Amino acid sequence: MLREIEHARGAGVTIDDLARLTGVTTRTIRRDLQALEESGFPIYDDRSRDDGRTRWIMNGQATKGLAAGLTLAELCALHFSRTLLESLAGTPFRDDLTSAFDKLGSTLTPHMRQFLDQLPAVIATKPDPHRRRADATDPRHRDVVARALEATLHHRQATLTYYSRSSERTKTYHVHPHRLAYAQGGLYLQAFVPEYGEIRTFAVERIQTISLLEDRFTPIEDTHGEAFPHSMGVHSGPPEMVVLSFEAAIADYVQTRDWHPSQTWVATPDGGGTLTMQVSLDQALTGWILSFGAAVQVLQPAALASTIAATLDAARGRYPAA
Repeated sequence: MLREIEHARGAGVTIDDLARLTGVTTRTIRRDLQALEESGFPIYDDRSRDDGRTRWIMNGQATKGLAAGLTLAELCALHFSRTLLESLAGTPFRDDLTSAFDKLGSTLTPHMRQFLDQLPAVIATKPDPHRRRADATDPRHRDVVARALEATLHHRQATLTYYSRSSERTKTYHVHPHRLAYAQGGLYLQAFVPEYGEIRTFAVERIQTISLLEDRFTPIEDTHGEAFPHSMGVHSGPPEMVVLSFEAAIADYVQTRDWHPSQTWVATPDGGGTLTMQVSLDQALTGWILSFGAAVQVLQPAALASTIAATLDAARGRYPAA
């Protein structure tokens, strides 16, 4: 409603117009307009038109001081989405988000802010699963993020000391930082490593130090696309064709969700179906497949089917015979 009134500018919008646009009754529109007025939003009804129809108009003077030239509707949308954005809690940007929203909120009157503060309560979010990481308020961790950002923005080569969870050792790398990526509750630095001739992914919380060099580098690939495009997790390996057969009991659940942009679904006569994707064969994929238990079967590739079967056998071996 605010957006329509704001876009209409001096022409105004009638209650009938708002009812038609929103698909509700005029009684609902009147009640909502009254609530907005009482909350201090700069809208008013204009009955001075020649056609005798009442139109609702926004006081443009009252919105000129909004932050960064935002319209009132845009500001409301940002404030409303606060709950969603704060699901990034745990990243170094958590405090910055809070500060930004506080500054945006300062442009609202107390009654308007009180009204908008009720809106996020109707949206609940569950943060991404968080791995153990350094405290986002740790100055050392913030320094790593700041230096990584500077390196990626200005294409500066860098050296970093990194603790590898897989090898359980600390190593120094000479890298060309390409970008930071937020995924699955953590920050990752994607950097080209000349020693290996490939892009590698470093979990930011395991970077112990990072030093920027004066030498510059030329990015070797377009980094404006999606992070980890071939993985269901945070892997950077090449994609392979994966074909999975799902039982009828979970077919509807699987086919109605977007698991990967490359997915295709073909229904089978028994009510189940096959899902085909071009994805990396990594831990994220195997963990996802195993989450469906006996309701899924890997048809190809054979190596993935063997990995899943071996994992199930090993898991079964941890329990005594019934």
